[in-house]
Amino acid sequence: MPQARPAHRSGLSPLERATKLASTDLLLPRGCWTEEGVPVDLPALKANMSELNKEVVDLVWGRPSGGGVSASIFHRWTQGFVFSENEHTALEQFEGGPCAVIAPVQAFLLKNILFNRESSNWRQMSGEEQKTALCSTLSEILESACSSPSTGFCLVTWAKGQSPHTSTHTNTHTPSQTQDMPEPESSQQPQEQQPTALAAEELGFERFHSVLHKRTVMSVSDLREEVLSLYHTWRGCCGVLLFLYSVILTKGIENIRNEIQDTMEPLIDPVHGHGSQSLVNLLVTGHAVSNVWDGDRECSGMKLHGIHKQASVGFLTLMESLRYCKVGAFLKSPKFPIWILGSETHLSVFFTKEMSLVGPESPSEQARRVFQSFDPEDNGFIPESLLEDVMKALDLVSEPEYVSLVKSKLDPESLGIILLGPFLLEFFPDQDSGIPDSFPVYHYNGLKQSNHKERVEYVEGTALVLGFEDPMVRTDDTPVKRCLQTKWPYIELLWTTDRSPSLN
Repeated sequence: MPQARPAHRSGLSPLERATKLASTDLLLPRGCWTEEGVPVDLPALKANMSELNKEVVDLVWGRPSGGGVSASIFHRWTQGFVFSENEHTALEQFEGGPCAVIAPVQAFLLKNILFNRESSNWRQMSGEEQKTALCSTLSEILESACSSPSTGFCLVTWAKGQSPHTSTHTNTHTPSQTQDMPEPESSQQPQEQQPTALAAEELGFERFHSVLHKRTVMSVSDLREEVLSLYHTWRGCCGVLLFLYSVILTKGIENIRNEIQDTMEPLIDPVHGHGSQSLVNLLVTGHAVSNVWDGDRECSGMKLHGIHKQASVGFLTLMESLRYCKVGAFLKSPKFPIWILGSETHLSVFFTKEMSLVGPESPSEQARRVFQSFDPEDNGFIPESLLEDVMKALDLVSEPEYVSLVKSKLDPESLGIILLGPFLLEFFPDQDSGIPDSFPVYHYNGLKQSNHKERVEYVEGTALVLGFEDPMVRTDDTPVKRCLQTKWPYIELLWTTDRSPSLN
């Protein structure tokens, strides 16, 4: 497929060229940048755009004060889904920003590889197995985002004849060119040839949005077939953005706006390029809510939406250890033992094959959760006046005389507080959580520069989840440990590498 001609050869200005390309099947931006990185405002173009297309770009990129998105920010998002050469089941991230899409996809990918794939060696996959696993994962996320099956599933791809070239590298270091279109399977050598998935230099924000095509499929079986046929599109230039736009249009612009707390906040920060919590939640749960707590909350007469059901993969954040937020049980206790970990600027993934970590909630775990619901500031204690309410919530004997007896036992110094640890010891002294004393764990970070020797590989370790009454074995006090302690307060980690894995 021929490459698009650069602007100076066409004889048309960026505005004229984009206007000429406008049609109901194309997604066009409200404001964009030329290929030289100069912001271009397109007020005249808005009249030629469908309202839906304008809303897509506003929803994702917002309305930057400069009239467009910087070339450097857009460039960070122009990669595709590329597997690491050193870790066959791990996706690689080239620059900061797209982790908001790549990390959730990696989490679901691991779920499918670890628990749905019949293979003893989960870290080894052939090129064909990578194709099947990735496309199955993308289809699953699209299915989750679909608000109504009757509206079908939207797939955003390149308009016919507009797929850009991407440079490639091979294990034999033979230079070659590949196009972002499906080729006969017999001609593919997935393990020997991997696209770098960085955009061709001439593909800027404006050009990208002027050559997109939207197609709709009405059934799950057709969706899976189409996603599989577009494998080389997802792994090539701008594959991450094409998938993100597909999720957004499948979910529906209006549905997303109804779920986002602040409709003026874009899904991608146009200044720093980071994805929002709404974007992460959309990919993880199918709902673009802005919060991580369970259910909805009222604040000054405003309903703030949270998570409404148990997620397949979880989410933990370092921000909770700093007391900026508190993640609810639906994300902390997912169906599978895989958690996306959030730092101030990046997302990584922590996982294990130990399914007992996500088993049914034990009575002691329920007691801890209920106790903490009466301790919103996470102090580790409650006023003694709330003890009766906690005991009633747990269906414990709550007669006034008995409550007074418990108070005197749990607060012998009459400080007026009840500590979580002694409370659990009093009512659940010998309860086994079912979690093994130790188990293997893994950490994934898709950024090369955040990995040892700049190779995207899983960091292996051993976790010990101790009880609050056990003597502490201090191993470290790293960000990854502080993040995990929001789920397991007494977790200890022993990594096989010299240094703990990085959250950034």
